[in-house]
Amino acid sequence: MTGPVVGIDLGGTKILTRVLDPDNPADAVVDFRVDTPKGASGLVAALAGAVDEADRRLVAMGSSPVQAVGVGAAGLVDRAGVMRHAPNLSGLDEFALGDALRSATRRPVVIDNDATAATMAEWRLGAARGVDDMVLVALGTGIGAGFVAGGVLQRGAGGFAGEAGHMVVDPAGPPCPCGRRGCWERFASGNGLGRLARDAAAGGRADAVVAMAGGDPDQVRGEHVAAAAAAGDAEALAIVDDFAWWVALGASNLVAVLDSAMVVIAGGLVAMGDVLMEPVQRHFGDLLVSVDHRPAVPVVPAELGPEAGATGAWLAAGQLLADKR
Repeated sequence: MTGPVVGIDLGGTKILTRVLDPDNPADAVVDFRVDTPKGASGLVAALAGAVDEADRRLVAMGSSPVQAVGVGAAGLVDRAGVMRHAPNLSGLDEFALGDALRSATRRPVVIDNDATAATMAEWRLGAARGVDDMVLVALGTGIGAGFVAGGVLQRGAGGFAGEAGHMVVDPAGPPCPCGRRGCWERFASGNGLGRLARDAAAGGRADAVVAMAGGDPDQVRGEHVAAAAAAGDAEALAIVDDFAWWVALGASNLVAVLDSAMVVIAGGLVAMGDVLMEPVQRHFGDLLVSVDHRPAVPVVPAELGPEAGATGAWLAAGQLLADKR
């Protein structure tokens, strides 16, 4: 990199802004969060304001101002930086976010999907360092994914690569907000974990989980399952095992298609640690096609946590700046 660049993780509730030390990317020179406003104009103003604040902090430290901006955004982002569909960001469907932010900041701007940005970060700086073929699966409210093949981060023809959460794994399964039924994220996301737990509660197989939800089975969420499983409750552990099978099913399908050398599991649910990772790894070994005739494919937790999206956006901004020199 030839000057400071900023990476921004644009989510439905928060905007995380980071400038990292290029000599030691584990250290953040600038790191702050603001709430995500509603509407396109307010959002562009908030993003431009975040860049201005990063400038102020950098100049106060004796550094030059931001030279380029990277954004990892939740939604379908095309290669031109147009937000084609952003269900968690109000008023951004078919919005040319890249052009608007370039105009507002007067700097080069690159826009990526947030899971793609997180994949870049885990590949370059995190759990998949040195791995030329990898899959990242981000387990959050839904499921995001990203792929590196042959040492190249894959964005797809339109920039939409990684929407693995909408692979149909059960055509008779529950409805998905995308309009279809039985999408992978209906079973293997944070929402999916809550749904599996509510089903178990309806069958009388989740007493401790229901108790953590205040005694109301309809209020059971994934975090209640995680807490009960961490405490060693057998019924909660059984729900997690069922959930882990669904995670492993989708991950094994992706590896069967891509022949990846590693799967990185990211997202908030990774905080469950071995309670989640052990059954995912076990089921993955059972589900991967021809597992006895191919090199081992480790399934590992992400290393960079919730900052991965902003870190990947920072890397993308640095690459954009280098390409312009």
